[in-house]
Amino acid sequence: MKPVAVRRLARGLGGVGLSAAWVAGVGAAGAVVSMRMAYPRAPQAAPGQGWPPATPVPEGRLAVAVVLGASGSVITDALGPYEVFARSPAFFVYTVSASPPTAVLSGGLAVVPDYSLEDVDAGLAPEPDVVVVPAVVAPNGQKEAPLREWITRRADRGAHLLGVCNGSRLLAATGLLDGRRATAHWSSISSLERSRPQVDWVRGQRYVQDATLTTTAGVTSGVFGALRLVEQLAGAGEAQRVGQALAYPGWSLHGPTEIRVQRWAPRDLAFLVAVVFPWWRPTLGVGLVEGVGELEVAAPFEVYASSFAARTVPIAAEATVTTRHGLRLVATPADAGTLRIDRLVVPGVGSIQEVDSRLLGWAAGRGLKVELPNGGQAAGQVSFDALLGDLAGYSDQTTARVTAKSIEYPTEQLELAGAGWPWRPTALLALTATAALGIALVPAAAARRNRR
Repeated sequence: MKPVAVRRLARGLGGVGLSAAWVAGVGAAGAVVSMRMAYPRAPQAAPGQGWPPATPVPEGRLAVAVVLGASGSVITDALGPYEVFARSPAFFVYTVSASPPTAVLSGGLAVVPDYSLEDVDAGLAPEPDVVVVPAVVAPNGQKEAPLREWITRRADRGAHLLGVCNGSRLLAATGLLDGRRATAHWSSISSLERSRPQVDWVRGQRYVQDATLTTTAGVTSGVFGALRLVEQLAGAGEAQRVGQALAYPGWSLHGPTEIRVQRWAPRDLAFLVAVVFPWWRPTLGVGLVEGVGELEVAAPFEVYASSFAARTVPIAAEATVTTRHGLRLVATPADAGTLRIDRLVVPGVGSIQEVDSRLLGWAAGRGLKVELPNGGQAAGQVSFDALLGDLAGYSDQTTARVTAKSIEYPTEQLELAGAGWPWRPTALLALTATAALGIALVPAAAARRNRR
């Protein structure tokens, strides 16, 4: 090959390399920003808040421990089963974590755990009959080593374990799933088959049970898994009562557990584009009121944070809020200085009269309309229906459907209206691609300049 041709080829390859490095750098930076938005640093509990001592287990109830990871936990993985068990008088539910005083959930909501892992080991907290294990950010990391060891000790003492979605990764890291059947989120099973071949990984099931180990598929499948344990431990009648009250789409006592085997599809690119191009996202304030239901709290954070369509920020009249069944949440107080919010939604309330006047005044002072996604909710409709419809209207239908697929939520009952595609991150993709083309020409342009 002639020297001139070699130099041209080298310049061409150099331009391609620079272009690829630019795109990879932008994508990596975007992914880091997205994860930091999804799991921000946990706020400290309000000083001097004076939480009362944890309540002892009432006579005759089964103790359920919902664990919260030190690296961050998926919100609905934890709050879905929490509400299922808390709705039944047969169970006493508490939260436990290795990271007091607060544990962060996806979307930026923080919880004040009832107990530490050490409290349970020391007998200062009830020994759990059931342990709920949500997905955590770093299931194999050193940060979660104390939790893995704690879960193993609970299993050795005979506790039922409920691994929700990619909580199966944490359970697999303990070795407790070896030689057993289990499931996980559809996007993770292939990698789990490679990393943990000792486990018989199952596709196309809402939940899989093997002795005292129950694992579930996608995020909201944790509701099914929890109801199954209610049936086993408290009876079919109690499971029927709680399940009907929750009105989760598609659930019925003794109903089929088979679900569609999901795979990546072209429209899932909407999710990838949203992850790597987080800039110019709107900020969604989630207004929290006393006594709100746990799944009602989870819905806006799960739908908007897991879709990466908006940054979510919890806001309340005061720094702390207690949910319907005693979960203790930490929020940004409405009077806490300047906080830029593009929208304010208040889940779990049907009328504006149910919203704290201090939160209403804060919103009015910033010209924000207080939106009630559950205000027009039909009887028997789950909060996720309303929030996925809200996402479709404010972002696009594709993102709403991809999000429902990601959290394993049924879509047959949804009525979605809105744009067909997420144009904000797509426009950023186009700008990045245009810049990449320009960068690819830099070596050739530099060579021509040198020749002059």
